[in-house]
Amino acid sequence: MSYKKVVICGAGFLGSNIARYIANAPAFNAVTRRVQLSSRNPQLLHSKLEKDVLKDRLLPPVTLDITKPHTLPPAFENADVIVSLVGLMHGSAQQFDEIQWRGAENVARAAKQTEAKLVHFSAIGANPNSHIPYIRTKGLADKSVLEICPNATIFRPSLVFGPDDDFFNRFAKLARFLPFLPVYGGGTARFQPIYVGDLARAVEIISRLDPTIEKQVSGQIIEAGGPDVYTFKQLMELVLNHTHRYRPVISFPYSFGYVQGAVLEKLPVNLFTVTRAQIEQLQQDNVVSPESSSHVITFKTLVEGNDHAYLKPLSEILPQYLH
Repeated sequence: MSYKKVVICGAGFLGSNIARYIANAPAFNAVTRRVQLSSRNPQLLHSKLEKDVLKDRLLPPVTLDITKPHTLPPAFENADVIVSLVGLMHGSAQQFDEIQWRGAENVARAAKQTEAKLVHFSAIGANPNSHIPYIRTKGLADKSVLEICPNATIFRPSLVFGPDDDFFNRFAKLARFLPFLPVYGGGTARFQPIYVGDLARAVEIISRLDPTIEKQVSGQIIEAGGPDVYTFKQLMELVLNHTHRYRPVISFPYSFGYVQGAVLEKLPVNLFTVTRAQIEQLQQDNVVSPESSSHVITFKTLVEGNDHAYLKPLSEILPQYLH
């Protein structure tokens, strides 16, 4: 039985779940897939995954730095699929440029040189013309990735949830310390939470390198959202419900959020960190756009059509880990 090499470029919450899912997936057309973790510090996650994946499915980790292009070719050598999870939540405008935009370009160039299939992760709302660094650099990266690797597949997920996620677990912790949970502008911004396992399943399907699937996803930007839409306030109420804590959900004006962000974004990142850019992002919906249904393939069709599984709703998964 032969195998294909899948390099996970990034070792965070999403990367660990993708690596675990691919490594434990059954062989496809008598071809197994072996996973290599690559980041600035992949050793710790590699050690954890060794306990969770099938024997011999995890290759030795290889250190790289996406801001240093010369470190990428050795890490990507003989790769068949490269999953790029280049991302940054907090930082200066220069850091967003160097990592989310230029770093993504470096990964794409190295993937092209290796002739590997590139799966790049972006975010719903990515826009190269935005003045918000996170959104702007995501949009610029998407544009560059498809220019460098026209056959790449880009995923733009909404809010990603699952065990160890940074959103629901964070607010569950805040509910332990705060007498209330805050929302801004009434908490009316809408989200379409997507289960991390469904994203991992989608990447596994693409990593099969099946010609029929590749024809559908090549060069495509696929927005990924779950089956249900919630407002930000409803998400806070779910956090309180599943943690069995009784707190009011209090709405503050966006202007207050900007003042709060101006102070907190200057401090070291911690549980209470919020930035002005994040407050501004909360004024926009984070859901799959109606236009995405006209693309060659939708996220729902990709997963349910090739894996005979349904997209997991938040109501099914959240109670399993948020308590």
